[in-house]
Amino acid sequence: MDLLLDIVTTAAILYIVSAGLLLIFGVMKIINFAHGAFLTVGAYASLVASRIGLSPLLGLAFALLVGALVGMFIERVVVRPLYARPLDAILATWGLAIVIGQLITLVFGREVQLVPSPVNGTFAWSGGEYSAYRLLLVAAAALLGTAVALVLTRTRIGLVTRAVIMNEQLARGLGIHAGMVRFCTFAAGAGIGSLAGALITPLSSVDPNMGVPWLVNAFMLVMVSGVSMGSLLVATLVFGAAQVLLSTYVSPVLGGLAIAVLAAVTLRIRPKGFSRD
Repeated sequence: MDLLLDIVTTAAILYIVSAGLLLIFGVMKIINFAHGAFLTVGAYASLVASRIGLSPLLGLAFALLVGALVGMFIERVVVRPLYARPLDAILATWGLAIVIGQLITLVFGREVQLVPSPVNGTFAWSGGEYSAYRLLLVAAAALLGTAVALVLTRTRIGLVTRAVIMNEQLARGLGIHAGMVRFCTFAAGAGIGSLAGALITPLSSVDPNMGVPWLVNAFMLVMVSGVSMGSLLVATLVFGAAQVLLSTYVSPVLGGLAIAVLAAVTLRIRPKGFSRD
């Protein structure tokens, strides 16, 4: 039972971490290498919120807001001039991640800091106990996925966003402001990334480079998921299970490499990954 819960909660964490990156990639067709920095921004926003006495829910909202505002600024100043040059955009976001990391270091220092978990203790079941907070993250992943799906399928914002994803030139011809869609999408993706950073903070320490290891796994998961949130769910379950099983029965080192290696093999066999498009 513990092993099954490890797989489910690991998949939930990977889904939360990757969702914002997938959203930006789906609309803008660029890989945002500043995504790890957004995770870090969210972690430090959560740290600030806890220090000033905000409740956990307000702390999450604060992290989401901070990430979205930072995303708005970055899209307008850095990313927007590079839409026609995706390789330059990738390099620019990579450099931006370094800059954000250094700015955080200047403000908060390099020391490792901790944010208390909003939910302490374990969930008891017949035969054992399991971390209550990790189980809470499964619910958080479900809520996040449902919210994004509802926005994309049941609102006008989602309609125009999907139109830009499918055929941007046609969408422009229909009068859709693709530039505004991109702006809002980048802000939303950055906000979700920051929210993810705040959610995973109680499971790890907070430091200026905490987002870097998560970026690698998120990047590989997005590559095998295409533009589908459903495909991302499948990828996180399959690769999360592989990571947990290898870490448990073989070696934690091999478990840490599982997602990158399996994603590369998957793309070699199926260039479109788990996407059915």
